Amino acid sequence: MTDSSDQIYMSARQVADYLDLNEKKVYSMANDRILPATKITGKWLFPKILIDRWIMDSCHNGMLTDRMLITGSDDPLLSMTVARMMAEIGSRELISYSSTGSRLGLDLLSKGYADVCTLHWGSIEERNIRHPALLKGYANHQQWVMVHGYQRRQGLLLRPDLHHLGQQQQQLASQPLRWVSRQGGAGSQQHLEHWLLTQGKQLSEINQVVTAYSERELAGYIARGDADVGFGCEAVANESGLIFIPILHESFDFVMPQNIYFRRQLQHLFKLLTSAESRQMAALLGGYDLSNTGSLIWSAT
Repeated sequence: MTDSSDQIYMSARQVADYLDLNEKKVYSMANDRILPATKITGKWLFPKILIDRWIMDSCHNGMLTDRMLITGSDDPLLSMTVARMMAEIGSRELISYSSTGSRLGLDLLSKGYADVCTLHWGSIEERNIRHPALLKGYANHQQWVMVHGYQRRQGLLLRPDLHHLGQQQQQLASQPLRWVSRQGGAGSQQHLEHWLLTQGKQLSEINQVVTAYSERELAGYIARGDADVGFGCEAVANESGLIFIPILHESFDFVMPQNIYFRRQLQHLFKLLTSAESRQMAALLGGYDLSNTGSLIWSAT
């Protein structure tokens, strides 16, 4: 018999035994999206790690509701807003933001290690197709909802002394430049690969000298002269005094389980993002459009 500690997925009967519930009650709770579960070929499967998280979160009105972990795509405005939240909250609660890239963030969300994941995976015109298609590749996406964060301008970041190349976008991919890449699964890397295809190039054809694991790390390599060019958002280029060549507008969005959507920390975050102070900061950073921030844009149901 398999030890319960070794299990990854549990059946409805195993969950019923584990929680000391009637099996019909387990099915009812799964159908009502109370228990974290996924249905494969008509059969409910319950990730044990999420069942354990659900139990802990249910204790004493939610042991974990005094904290929120955000992961996924990197963004300067979000980082600054989370820091402002923590300054307001003090030591009463914990709001943490760990930028991992879109795909790793979704992996963490799917496994219950994060409460919210941010992502950007295509232009604003393709958002309603690309984002849901990406989410549907992850277990438990049936319990997720997606909320619009804001639009960002994405493009190429160049060293200031290479400003003359800014007018030669069509030739940039053929220039002998040193490129900063992002880790696999990052939205910016996805954008770079797509842009290269429009230039008739493959990722393997450019000189990638270093990999950055955040937008600001990428800008730092270029600003220090360790590399010449990379793909990122306008705000990071402006922060680091780099030349910015706009390529596309994208949608920077938030994904979370349905129950997390109502968590007070998340609602507080969206309230801050729609405040006059955040709009002023977005204007200073550059490249943001905060219209419709916080609006629900996708649900699996």
